[in-house]
Amino acid sequence: MSQTVTKLPLAKTPAPAAPAAVVTLPRRRKPVGAALGGRAREAAANVLPFLVTLAALLGLWELLCSHPGAALPAPSQVISDSWELIANPFYVNSGNDVGLGWQIWASLQRVAVGYSIAVAVGISLGVLVGQSTLAMRGLDPIFQVLRTVPPLAWLPLSLAAFQNGQPAAIFVIFITSVWPIIINTAVGVRNIPADYRNVAAVLRLNGFEFFAKIMLPAAAPYIFTGLRIGVGLSWLAIVAAEMLIGGVGIGFFIWDAWNSSLISDIILALAYVGLVGFVLDRIVALIGRLVTRGTSAA
Repeated sequence: MSQTVTKLPLAKTPAPAAPAAVVTLPRRRKPVGAALGGRAREAAANVLPFLVTLAALLGLWELLCSHPGAALPAPSQVISDSWELIANPFYVNSGNDVGLGWQIWASLQRVAVGYSIAVAVGISLGVLVGQSTLAMRGLDPIFQVLRTVPPLAWLPLSLAAFQNGQPAAIFVIFITSVWPIIINTAVGVRNIPADYRNVAAVLRLNGFEFFAKIMLPAAAPYIFTGLRIGVGLSWLAIVAAEMLIGGVGIGFFIWDAWNSSLISDIILALAYVGLVGFVLDRIVALIGRLVTRGTSAA
């Protein structure tokens, strides 16, 4: 008996669907007004707490010192008494009677020379101490002892050595600011990862190439930390030194104002000293961020 097999029709395989076209919508840009408003709100959030705090402190100062017989002048009286210095910072009269702008400029010149020498010597000695165990054992204890000597304690010795107030003040700046640069540079060099040194050995870098391409970039965040501390100490040292060496300078201006009982002028000069010190710190910090590409401390 024969069986009849009925063949079922094969199902047709559906043709692959054509890929859907990807439509890229243009990004919607924020309106200029919204972007500016966002930046304005961010700036206000950063600045407003400072302004409120400053206003509160000035208000408290005004309240405490505005009564008759107060030991210190109120902020309003400081502005009134020192208005000529504020309005004419670059006047020039006879002798050392010049405006606060020239006083600060003279101090900055001394700081620039002393600090530059400290940077060159400090980074060089820091690299030596960081690279050489023998140098670290021989020099580090000496550095740790000398860095604790107050700045003004060096002034009589520097005056005896140089017989002149100008180089003596520059030496005080140098000897005060060089220690944090040495110590931070040495720490940065000692903390260079071993992998970096291995790469330098594989590439057979010579001493200069290792210094320029490996050591300085790796230790730069530490170096600039020391440079920021050093520039602050430089500004502190010059103000103290100028009180004793005389001549044109913000330190001597403060001391001369004290001898003349001009308390308002002293307060104004202190405000300028603080602002200039802040600007110097910000300049070194900005250079550090540019050199280290944002890895140094802000």
